[in-house]
Amino acid sequence: MFEQFSTLDLTIILAYFTLTLGIGLWVSRRRDQTSEDYFLAGRNLGWVAIGLSLFATNISSEHILGLAGTGASRGLASGSFEWMAVIILIAMGWFIAPVFIRLGLFTVPEYLEIRYDRRSRHYLTTVSIVAYIITKISVMLFAGGILLQHLLGWDMYSGAILLVLFTGIYTVVGGLTAVVWTQVFQSVVLIAGSLVVTLLGLQAVGGWDGLVDKLPAGHFTMFKPMDDPDFPWTGIVFGAPILGFWYWCTDQYIVQRVLGARSVTEARWGTFFAAVLKLIPVFVMVLPGLIAVALFPDISGDDAYPALISGSLLPIGLKGLVVAGILGALMSSLAAVMNSAATLFTVDFYQPRNPGASERKLILAGRLATLFITITAILWVPLTKLITSNIYIYMQSVQAYISPPIVAVFLFGLFTKRATATAAFSSLVVGGALGLLRLILEYMHTNGTALPGLILPFVTMNFLHFAIVLFVICSLVLVAVSLMTELKPAKDTSGLLIAGRIRSADGSDRQEDTQVFQPFRTQLYASIVLCVIVIGLWGFLS
Repeated sequence: MFEQFSTLDLTIILAYFTLTLGIGLWVSRRRDQTSEDYFLAGRNLGWVAIGLSLFATNISSEHILGLAGTGASRGLASGSFEWMAVIILIAMGWFIAPVFIRLGLFTVPEYLEIRYDRRSRHYLTTVSIVAYIITKISVMLFAGGILLQHLLGWDMYSGAILLVLFTGIYTVVGGLTAVVWTQVFQSVVLIAGSLVVTLLGLQAVGGWDGLVDKLPAGHFTMFKPMDDPDFPWTGIVFGAPILGFWYWCTDQYIVQRVLGARSVTEARWGTFFAAVLKLIPVFVMVLPGLIAVALFPDISGDDAYPALISGSLLPIGLKGLVVAGILGALMSSLAAVMNSAATLFTVDFYQPRNPGASERKLILAGRLATLFITITAILWVPLTKLITSNIYIYMQSVQAYISPPIVAVFLFGLFTKRATATAAFSSLVVGGALGLLRLILEYMHTNGTALPGLILPFVTMNFLHFAIVLFVICSLVLVAVSLMTELKPAKDTSGLLIAGRIRSADGSDRQEDTQVFQPFRTQLYASIVLCVIVIGLWGFLS
């Protein structure tokens, strides 16, 4: 089973497991936890922890496997999503995080109830939990199982189940604090291991010039023609930001780290730090896919990264470090999704129905919810075989069907007080129904079911273009219904808009925080520099 690993490699992998579990249990040793401690790390996270945790939450096994796979088949184009995230994280730090933090939110759906009504909150909570189970967890386990099968020789399902159980231990016990601090360690290992693969891979193909000579020129172009089946430039420019805003600014899975910040300043620096880290994956995750196909021309899709790791590219010791980084990516994201789903269930469903529940009961509900998610994840493992072979495109396409109505509701809610509760819920229902219809019809079409020609454009449209169309439809529904329904009294939206006044828990204005947008000079300069870097990289590879 472990023939390709030396004793040193196996020792490093074992040490990784031991350190991860040790860190998770050590930071969980407090006996007097409150629900705020368990779900939001006591709202005491600094910017370094936030930035590393955001990065580790985002980069999972499917990210590594999928980015390398699309790199092998389509070149650097998928990296546009990574660099788009830089821009959106900057916007998150300046505009969204201050509103969420100063309102004292536990969950993102809470904002929808405060801004609109409980229906919208329950919609987002339900969709999020279901999506976590059938997309995030299933794809993580599928990708992790493939990697473990290729690298360690483990049975795909047995390896996935083992990782779920191991990750569940410290997640159930320690909550967000354990998740974040294990992620800090895991992200360092992940970045180090990924960098090793890229550097040794480039050396093996004769450097950058050697790689360029071995592959078609199209592999080094970020923007594809408008009719490209996967990454049309129109979809990247106009559709990818919709997916990105949903993921980085409204998804509890990501935003929970920001809600745990000790201040708006720490949250903003944390998102900026994560933005800097998001410059890296193109070079250490997408680029290895190009290297793999240059070294092994017969490799395709999601077999690219395992081929690099399982071959002779990595020397003794470094192979163990890289595998530890991959395991860290899987476990960090898996822990994050378990914790986020538990937080959503406890705060959005359990607590409103049990308003007198003690802190101890809330934490117990969170732990039981995490345990339930862990068991559900294990039961879901056999169904992961239904996932498409190109994991990254699969993930992005499903997100394109979920995100547009949610983004429309948040954007209108944050920027204008004219959007009404009925309009928001109508937009969510219409958008959700159309997204689900597209998903079902696409599955039928892919599996050979004959569909009427009239609806084929709806089914075969590129997923990024579909996201644009669906966002426009949801926005029109929201505007139209808002004009036909009663507007909330002006005082009810104070503090809920990007430029509004911030309310304390008792409803009074907080005079020290009257403007959400406060352009601190250093942070403003950092934002400008990051944007210039991204635009420069896009220009170089366009």
